[in-house]
Order: sequence, then C-alpha cells, then structure tokens
Amino acid sequence: MLKNHPKGLLVAFFANMGERFGFYTMMAILVLFLQVKFGLSVETAGDYYSWFYFGIYALALIGGILADYSKKYKLVILVGIVVMLTGYIMMALPGLNLNITLLSLFVIALGNGLFKGNLQAVVGQLYDNEKYGKLRDSAFMIFYMGINVGAFFAPFAATGVRDWWLKTNGFLQDGSIPELCHRLLDGKLTDTTQFAALANKVSLTGPVTDLHAFATAYLEVFSRGYNYAFGIAAGAMVISLLVYIFFNKHLPNKEVVVATTTKSEAENNSSLVTLVVALLVGGLVTFLVSLLKDYKTGMAIGLFGTFVTWIIMSSTKEEKARVVSLVLVFFVVIFFWMSFHQNGLTLTVFARDYIDKQVGPLTNIFFTLPSILSFIAGVGGLFLLFGKNILTNRLIGAAMTVSGGALCYYFISRSADMNSISPEVFQSFNPLFIVFLTPMVMGIFTWLNKIGKEPSTPRKIGIGMIIAAVGFLVVLVGSMSLISPHDLNGQAVPDSSRVSPYWLISSYLVLTVAELFLSPMGLSFVSKVAPQRFQGLMQGGWLLATAVGNKLLFVGSFFWGKLELWQLWLIFIVCCLLSAAFIFSIMKRLERVTGK
Repeated sequence: MLKNHPKGLLVAFFANMGERFGFYTMMAILVLFLQVKFGLSVETAGDYYSWFYFGIYALALIGGILADYSKKYKLVILVGIVVMLTGYIMMALPGLNLNITLLSLFVIALGNGLFKGNLQAVVGQLYDNEKYGKLRDSAFMIFYMGINVGAFFAPFAATGVRDWWLKTNGFLQDGSIPELCHRLLDGKLTDTTQFAALANKVSLTGPVTDLHAFATAYLEVFSRGYNYAFGIAAGAMVISLLVYIFFNKHLPNKEVVVATTTKSEAENNSSLVTLVVALLVGGLVTFLVSLLKDYKTGMAIGLFGTFVTWIIMSSTKEEKARVVSLVLVFFVVIFFWMSFHQNGLTLTVFARDYIDKQVGPLTNIFFTLPSILSFIAGVGGLFLLFGKNILTNRLIGAAMTVSGGALCYYFISRSADMNSISPEVFQSFNPLFIVFLTPMVMGIFTWLNKIGKEPSTPRKIGIGMIIAAVGFLVVLVGSMSLISPHDLNGQAVPDSSRVSPYWLISSYLVLTVAELFLSPMGLSFVSKVAPQRFQGLMQGGWLLATAVGNKLLFVGSFFWGKLELWQLWLIFIVCCLLSAAFIFSIMKRLERVTGK
C-alpha cells in the first residue's frame, strides 16, 4: 500500500497516529466527563463540546497563517505537539474546577490548531513533486488511516482505565447512574426506588445503605477515572512528539512561492481595505445569525464569513477561480461535519441511554479489546489467505485465521451469558471500519481508474454526502419505537426501550464509508487546488469550515429532549441530502479547477 510513496508519508502517518489517539480519547469521553464531573445537562455539555470542537479546527487558521508567513511549517508543527501535550497533562489532574477544565481544553485546541492543518499541508507538499503527483488521493487515504489506527485504541484505553479505577474502589460501571446521583444530591430526585436498585447492582462491597454517600463517592471515583484516561492521552502525545523529533528530516522544508501581482492589482487588493471589508462582512453575518440563535454561534459563523471574504479579495485574478471553488466545498463540508460529529455527542448519549446495557457472548467480542483484536486477526487472515498473494503471505494468513478464530472461540466460551458494555466503546467502530475499509475503497478507486471511470475528487465528496444520509437513516429506523428523552420525567431509560447495539454499529459502518468518500478526498482537493502562497492557510480554511460544522453540533444537543428521536436524526438526513444536491449543481466548476 505504501509502494512508490515517499518516506515522509510514513513519518506523518505515525506522528498523526499518536496525536489522534489523544484526540479521540477526548472525543469518546468529553461529554460524559463533563456530565459526570459537573452535573451538566446534555444541552450544556453539548455546548461546551461544540466550542471545543470549534476551537480544535478554527485555530488551525492561526497555525496556517504562522506557517505561511514564517515558511517554517515543521517548527510550527513541533510547537503544536508540545502545546497539546501540556493541555492533556492539565486535563489529567483531578479536582480541577470547570473554568480550569475549559482552559485546558483551549490549550489542547490551540496546540491542535498549530499542528493539524500544517501537517496536512506538508503531506500535500510531498506530492507536489511530479514523481508522486498521481498518488496524492491514495496518500491522503493512507494518512487518514493513520489517524484512525490511534483512534481505534483510544475508547478502549479510556474505558479500561476508568473501569479499572471504579473496580479498585468497589464499583462497577453504569453510565445511567451519574445523572441520578446529581439529581439526588441536588434534591431533585423524589422517587429513589430505581436509583437504589441500580446502586446495589454496581456496589461490590455489599448493599448500599446511604444513597447520598454512595452518590458522592460514585461521582468522585467515576470522574477521576476519566482524569486518568486523559493521562493515557498525554502518554500518546509523548510518543507522537518523539516520532516527530527523530524522523521529521524526511518531511520537506518547502519554501512557499509568493505569487506576484501587478501594481494595479496590488492597489485593488490593498491589505487594509481587504481587512476592513472582510471584518464588516463578518460582523454583518455575526449580527444576522445572532438574531436567529445567539451571539456565540454568530461569532463562529461570522469568523468564517470574514475568512471567506478576506481570502477571495486577497487572491489575484488567476487565483480567484481556485479560491472560490475551495470556498464552495468548504460550505458543503460544514453540514457534513455538523452531522457526522454527532458521533461524539448525541450518538454517544444515544449509546448510553438507548442501547442495551448488556449483550451476549457473541456480541461481546466487539466490546473488549483482546477479543476484538482476535476477531480482527481472523478476518485479516482471511484477506491474506484468499487474496492474490505469494505463498508466504497465504501461510501467514492461514495462521492468523486459525489463531484468531481459536481465540474468538475461547473468549466466547469463557464469556458470561450477559456482559456489560460501555457506551464509549462505540467510538472505536468508526476508526476500526476506516482501517479495514480504506484498502477496499482504494482498491475500488484504483480499478475504476484503470478502466477510466474513477469519479473526480469533487464527485467523490458529493457521493459521500448521500451515503452519510443513509447512515442516519439506519439509526432513524432503529429509533422509531423508542421513548423520547422528554417523556422520561427524570428517570433512566427503561430496559424495554433499549435496542440492539447493531443498529448503531451499522450506522457507524455506513457513516464511515461516507467519511472515506469525503474527508481524505477533501484534504486532497485542498492540497491540489490551493494557490502556492495559501497552502497552509487554505488547509486552515478547510479546518475552519469543519470548525463551523462542529460549532453547529449544538443542533443535536439542543433538540435532544425536545423532539422524538427519529425527528432528530431526520434533521441530519435532510442536511446531508441538500448539501449533496448543492455540490452536484456546481460539479462542472469544481472539476474544471482540478483539471477533470
């Protein structure tokens, strides 16, 4: 898969893997941590979560500007890794109040802003060489797979550390209990019958006699377990830092070629005039959006408006067609990420509240790390065994299939009739599917390329939006008969209104296919189309669009508890389909700037 690619791709692959391990640890548990630690509602926790996600990507603009101005992409990336490491260490410290916790999240977001877009820009620079140019799309898919190798292990590490700490202190994990603990301590839980029954189930030291003492202890131990999980994320950042320090020599030190302009063009694009107009446009957008929602959301969208206006006005006549095409794609991806990143917000809450708490031995294979690794080994062995490989690879495949299958049988036979599962683990399915499906999707694209029918990069993005709508349709069907959150009256969701994990797993499978059609293709599109002098900045623009989509995550948490579940998922289906219709309506323009 790495054949004919430059060595620098492998360096970026592993540097990004460690960083993404830390990030997806945060993604898997942040909302749950905020609710357990501070007793926040889904809507409030979702608001903080969306701001953190916004900062993660919006601050990439700062990183892009610094790198484009200084021409020191690799140094900015290094500083970003160190800053992120500092933020994760802060999050690992127990006992921080809400304000310091939010400050820690800002530090992580700032470091990510310096790191993420510029690493993507450097990967693109590797393929500016004509020798590697045709491999650009596949390179970004390989790079994207590196993101998800780290992401796969993150939820297992987070839940493993938390559950270990709970058991050490005499408790078992039940995600529905912390909210009831807060309600009891706040004097809002009038009927304690259900709470007492759940407390006795998770207590390893005998029957619970003092519910208030139990609630206080359970919340403290539960939240501290999450702190220690953030510590694991910090450890992954150390690995990422070491890989980057020792091997970044394989990444290019590319000087950015600044495009020249005629005197009249320079006058027309005066920096001061451009900045003033851009700020006015951004201010107007902020005001209009604030009238509809709130000033915070207005500021986020206004920032995007400022960026779009400034970058278009700053571009020359030759650059403008490319820049406008990129901006149109940025607009589309806003709605994809608003929908897709519900996996860390409403889909995680759905996993906690509406998916079966316990599963049988066969399903439990996918919810413990040793058993799922055995399953992966067995399936991977089958691909080697029946693929077009040399004899040695087929023998290795046979050994993997037999050993993986034997271990799966062992884990099933040793498993209890019913086994508790953690909602955070659902976050591992998306990266797992990414790793498995990337070679398949790359193979399909390669085959289509050979017969002259490979879709253009913009067309792949449009197809991805349609597939994303199908992903939400799956979870919509699974939610049709479930009780709405607004009908719970402060109690936990009854077991009768919980569904099989396979509904959510299937939804993640379809959404992963959509992601492979859209996200790595988008990165490739930006690196291919962005003018030379805006390479870092336009990668930052892609991430700013992602940031605006992440700020709009509040749509999910806002309507959680106000709409029926199927109505909530319908919102995202409609957004994805409308975005697909838009991108296909401008397809000829987008394909023209990519030369296809």
